[in-house]
Amino acid sequence: MLNVSLDLRASALATVPFFAVTASVGAQQFGDRLDPEDSRQASFDVEVVATGFEQPYALAFLPDGRLLVADRPGATLTIVDPRGGAAVPVEGLPRIYVEEGSDGGLHDVAVHPDFATNGLLYLDYAHETADGITLALARARLEGHRLVDAEQLFVVEPSVPDNTAHLGSRIVIDGGYVFLTMGDRYDLMYDAQDPTNHNGTVIRLHEDGRVPDDNPYRGVPGARPEIWSIGHRNAQGLAFHPSTGDLWLNEHGPKGGDEVNVIHPGRNYGWPIITYGTYYDGEGGGPIGEGITERAGMEQPVYYYRPSIGPSDMLFYTGDAFPRWRGDLFIGGMALEHLNRLELDGDRVINEERLLEGREWRVRSIEQGPEGLLYLGIDGGMVVRLVPRVTETG
Repeated sequence: MLNVSLDLRASALATVPFFAVTASVGAQQFGDRLDPEDSRQASFDVEVVATGFEQPYALAFLPDGRLLVADRPGATLTIVDPRGGAAVPVEGLPRIYVEEGSDGGLHDVAVHPDFATNGLLYLDYAHETADGITLALARARLEGHRLVDAEQLFVVEPSVPDNTAHLGSRIVIDGGYVFLTMGDRYDLMYDAQDPTNHNGTVIRLHEDGRVPDDNPYRGVPGARPEIWSIGHRNAQGLAFHPSTGDLWLNEHGPKGGDEVNVIHPGRNYGWPIITYGTYYDGEGGGPIGEGITERAGMEQPVYYYRPSIGPSDMLFYTGDAFPRWRGDLFIGGMALEHLNRLELDGDRVINEERLLEGREWRVRSIEQGPEGLLYLGIDGGMVVRLVPRVTETG
């Protein structure tokens, strides 16, 4: 654990109305009901919860039912009351690297499972060092609308000058451990096959930032002991399966080849040696790595998308509001602008459905509310929720 005192950046404590208007989503305001939708398993309305965000990269509920919204480009964290009222920015965030047009900013916020007693939040964000830009993980206690006792737990190595591409990333907390995804930094894609750095990996830490003794690369000469798995491109979705306890991840492919993977310790998920994608046309097109999709010692995805949907956040639905969706995996689709629903049989995808198509919404983040509704962060940028239009029966 890095014993670093964070340089806190205070934001003005102000009340922000829900009905702040953003041009790209129109003049929506809290409580507006948008066009309803019928899916194979449910009929629902879409209700506006909050607007005024640029890229609501992450959503997380507090135990009292309030919603945290992390807006990446502006590096802001806001508390929203989804029952109505006002949204209030959180003060005392760490110093976060922000640059217009970059992938800098605040990437994720996670609420500790025992938040009701310890008040802890975890944040990951772009971080500037003397050597360049990287990703950092911090935790702090939320008191009212301010973060206090902040400490930086982990900094990804290496820092890269003039590069904020493919930072990932997502946080999940389970069983006393924090898992964090880190992208391959784009131009440095082959780093994902090299465990002497953190690029293109899933990282596992104790909740206080210490490295667990049973991490698969601990004790391997030269390897980074925080690594849990390697061979990832740019994972922006991470979730534990509610029944099996397995860790699932989605990651961006290049042109095609977005993947859904089940993550096991010490495994290699292949990027960029094996992939179902190709170079973008502007890069000359053609195969990446060895131009193959399988290789001994490298894991196959549970599911892949070709063409790419541009996967973002992901969530296993466990609520009662949509009982026929229970156990399904939801993934935000940005490139193809929809909410992706996968029906599963064990770790096998047996059906795919694309919801909210035609609305031109880049679905950036997903969260399940305490009442079982699905909340979505939409680039451009509002938060909406899906509300059953009729009483569902299991």
